[in-house]
Amino acid sequence: MKPTKFLAIAVPAFLLTAGLGTGKAAAELYNPPVINGQEVNDTLSSSDIPTGLGGFAKDYVVDLEAGDQITVDAISEEFDTLVMLMDANGITVSENDDGPDGSTNSLLFARISEAGKYTIRVRSYAGEGSGPFSIKVARLRPIEF
Repeated sequence: MKPTKFLAIAVPAFLLTAGLGTGKAAAELYNPPVINGQEVNDTLSSSDIPTGLGGFAKDYVVDLEAGDQITVDAISEEFDTLVMLMDANGITVSENDDGPDGSTNSLLFARISEAGKYTIRVRSYAGEGSGPFSIKVARLRPIEF
């Protein structure tokens, strides 16, 4: 009887410990960098987040306030960029493939209705391509006369 009691306590304790370890490891694996106005130079590669569309993506976090109007500019000479802005629930707020200049760089505009942490995702259009890119987030301000 003693071995049965030991197993009845040890197995659930092990499973609980293993589950906690897995959650911590997952949190450490997905920890996108925070960007606040600075330009970031990075590289998109096959070691990044799989998109399920055959390509990969890189995420960044930005803190935004209600009423902010922002631009997100993603530029690459190696691949056709696609940039997305997602709220804290992972819902796409806005996305852009090609900017107004006719290039394959992305320029996203968004007006923020709710304060919080937002995710900016950079990936290649149709999952094709990788390489160096830059991303910049800017808050637009009204011009005062």
